[in-house]
Amino acid sequence: MSNVSSTTSSKQQKGIVYLVGAGPGEPGLITARAKELISAADVLVYDYLVHPQLIAARRPDCELAYVGKKSGFHALPQSDIEALLVRHAAAGKCVVRLKGGDPFIFGRGGEEARTLAKNKIPFEVVPGVTAAIAAGAYAGIPLTHRNTNSALVFLTGHENPAKQNATTDWASFAKLKNTTLAIYMGMGRLPEITAGLIAGGLAPETPAAIVQWASLGRQRSVTGTAATIAGLAEKHALASPAIIFIGGSVEQRQPIDWFENLPLYGRRITITRTRDQNSELREKLEALGAEVLELPLITVTPSIDKAALVEILAELGGYDWIVFTSANGVRIFFSQFFKAFDDIRSLGLLRFACVGRATAREIEKHNIKVECMPKTATGESLADALIATDSLDNAKVIVVTGNLNRDTLVKKLTAARAIVDRLPLYKTEKTNLSEDPIAANFREHGADAILFTSSSAVDSYTSQSASLRRGEKAKQPLYGSIGPLTSDTMRQNKIPVDFEAGEASLDALIEALIKKLG
Repeated sequence: MSNVSSTTSSKQQKGIVYLVGAGPGEPGLITARAKELISAADVLVYDYLVHPQLIAARRPDCELAYVGKKSGFHALPQSDIEALLVRHAAAGKCVVRLKGGDPFIFGRGGEEARTLAKNKIPFEVVPGVTAAIAAGAYAGIPLTHRNTNSALVFLTGHENPAKQNATTDWASFAKLKNTTLAIYMGMGRLPEITAGLIAGGLAPETPAAIVQWASLGRQRSVTGTAATIAGLAEKHALASPAIIFIGGSVEQRQPIDWFENLPLYGRRITITRTRDQNSELREKLEALGAEVLELPLITVTPSIDKAALVEILAELGGYDWIVFTSANGVRIFFSQFFKAFDDIRSLGLLRFACVGRATAREIEKHNIKVECMPKTATGESLADALIATDSLDNAKVIVVTGNLNRDTLVKKLTAARAIVDRLPLYKTEKTNLSEDPIAANFREHGADAILFTSSSAVDSYTSQSASLRRGEKAKQPLYGSIGPLTSDTMRQNKIPVDFEAGEASLDALIEALIKKLG
């Protein structure tokens, strides 16, 4: 166990609060420490801007508390939020307070930390990527530039400068030279802010930009000048959450606006594999600019045939190949293997074959080489690839299976004169999405497309149609299939097949998606 984990465990016994930065929106931008703490929390207290994918990464028994604030609505007053943190920690629980961006940058983390200290509650602050940093990076705006801006100032635009004890004096900030102003929470007062800056001496032609929903596939941005940016915001209907940038470095944006030029930028794509299987497809889509919603329509849990497991492990050295069709199968196999053996060399000369890069990565975690992996991620293609090695005649092969695996792979290997033993290790079941936060997001906003990569996911989607029924304003998605078998199941369930991959692979499915969306 690492020192970090040991420290976490000892603190949890006493009760502790972690004030954790959830980043700007894109879930991949949280820190490794934040990810670790979310998965260990007894209680997860989260804000409006926290991505549903981060909430979904909690333990199944973790208690959720939504305390989000947005204009005109506060789920809980700040004093009640602080009392909630104290109460749970005092009861000995590990409390993770997830705050959008960074806890100490316009996040009231300092107030919560003071209350915890006052009540002698142990706490730790975990920094996050603040919205301005992400907005600059994802909109192609360098917040400092040696030819234009040598300083950066974070400001809140939420305050009314006329109120007593107001801290934001726009005239004074207008006098700063070679400085980028990054203004949070300013959309509701944007005309007043720009007017105050110009009245204070800021040149009206100073470059300005607004970035809404920074780092997500729904990001939108406009550029103009200090004099025109308020009108542009109204014209393009930009609203919170957004960051306003004013300063010379904004003019650098055009040649380095990388994110908004990606082929799936601005698209919401829903994927339907299990959470463990989603990683490869999600990474590919996000790399192309999409906002990805993971609807885990099926779950995979261990379901081990103990008699078959004992028999196979006892004769492990006599097998030639072991074949995996999912990353879940790899994880469960090795968890059982290391209960029986304490040395990886007990695998003997066993060769490894698998479907898909996600499955291969799980195998490679044990410093084991994958010797056979087809380009197309199907059981049939894996069987063909193994047959092409000319190594199956009288070879002994283990095929790790689940309750829904089809017989095609085993039949093909047997027809090639292999001696095949099945090793059932897991079962695939439908997921209950009625309380899932990502499903709630899907019901409210819809998506541009839904991708199906298995017949079991199609069946689960159909059976849970009530939990996935979209609201009147939600976007109606297109439906995509990874191949003919999945398409047949979609048609049987009266789901239209709007596009189908040219071959049964994730890359081909994404190619068909891009073509369909234009």
